[in-house]
Amino acid sequence: MLVLPFSSKPHALKSRLRLLGWILGALTLTHAHAQRVGSDTDTPVWVPSVQRDVAGMDSNFLTSIADAPWWSAKGQVTVVNQTNGGFGAKYSGDNSLTNTRSTKQTFDTTLYLGLRLWNGAEFYLNPEIDQGFGLSNTVGAAGFPSGEAYKVGAQNPYYRLPRVFLRQTIDLGGESYHMDDQANQMEKTITANNLTLTLGKFSVVDVFDTNTYAHDPRSDFFNWTVVEAGAFDYAADSWGFTQGAALEWTQDWWTIRGGYFALSTQPNNEKIDTQFDQHEWVAEFEERHQIAERPGKFKFLSFVNKGYMGLYADGVKYAALGGGAPDTSKVRKMNQRSGWSLNFEQEMSDDLGLFVRYSQNDGAKEAFDFTEVNQSLSSGLLLKGSAWKRHNDSLGLAWVSNRLSRMLKVISKPAAWAF
Repeated sequence: MLVLPFSSKPHALKSRLRLLGWILGALTLTHAHAQRVGSDTDTPVWVPSVQRDVAGMDSNFLTSIADAPWWSAKGQVTVVNQTNGGFGAKYSGDNSLTNTRSTKQTFDTTLYLGLRLWNGAEFYLNPEIDQGFGLSNTVGAAGFPSGEAYKVGAQNPYYRLPRVFLRQTIDLGGESYHMDDQANQMEKTITANNLTLTLGKFSVVDVFDTNTYAHDPRSDFFNWTVVEAGAFDYAADSWGFTQGAALEWTQDWWTIRGGYFALSTQPNNEKIDTQFDQHEWVAEFEERHQIAERPGKFKFLSFVNKGYMGLYADGVKYAALGGGAPDTSKVRKMNQRSGWSLNFEQEMSDDLGLFVRYSQNDGAKEAFDFTEVNQSLSSGLLLKGSAWKRHNDSLGLAWVSNRLSRMLKVISKPAAWAF
């Protein structure tokens, strides 16, 4: 990742809000005329709260933030080339991985803009340009081999605005820590106890199911079901982003998170249900610990999706009556689909970390927004490059096993219809 940092000091709240208006107006105008296809994934959006004097905000507002940079801009460029060789296939369909040799490339460049507004409030937006396709147009593998390739693509570069969100933090006391300026994280002082509200357009996995050693295809692993829990069918458009809100309560050694997000208008769709008639509830508990004086985390996550989705059994019945392959899109009705995951990480040394994830979901209904996985187990190690004097390098080894429910395995084999 290429990072281009800039920073400045505050002058007045009025000028900041005026600048925010200019940025939103310019990007909205550009976005309205942009082509709406592409693929991307980015660095996590979540950070803990800033230490603030909330009680004295009216009288000490400018004083409380005078020493902090009030805006930030960074950038990144990522190019990924992947090749799959030829292999034998007993059956193939439109959504099968191409069994002849193929090479594909994806390109994206992102600008991470941050603006400090009022006490504890930060505004972020991430304009991005994308180009290219995943292998077989990003179908044929539930654990897809590139997190830089999403479910749509384009031959020519196109513009997107994957993130536009507000983060409000409230200090609740405790030990203070300094956080450096990073992408979607402004320089700040945080406390061990805080409340953090994130509201707008971002990715569910910016906040939930994060892992220090397996979460970002730009810095650790590529595979979809290694960087995320494979059976976590999180709300998203075809690029992995949605609208919603997340609230996090952090106290000392634990954090509780809850979120409410819009599903896409129909499974695997480019458009989000902005009316929230189809939506997702997600909750996560995080425990922080030390083993042999090395930090680690354990997380439990559960989710419930409510939307128009088909049961696999109904798809089979429909095919039996009308002929042809089972098709859940013909039998969709309002349903709920739930699942859960376990997420563990542990520092082994200053440069080596271990991760393990397990997840499963309701295998009787079709996947809505992520991928066709009903049970997933992944594990691996990530080594930083300090030993060869390149600390920002990473060398990783991961293993993942993804499984389908018995019903989905039976009906998808002859037709390879699932996305």
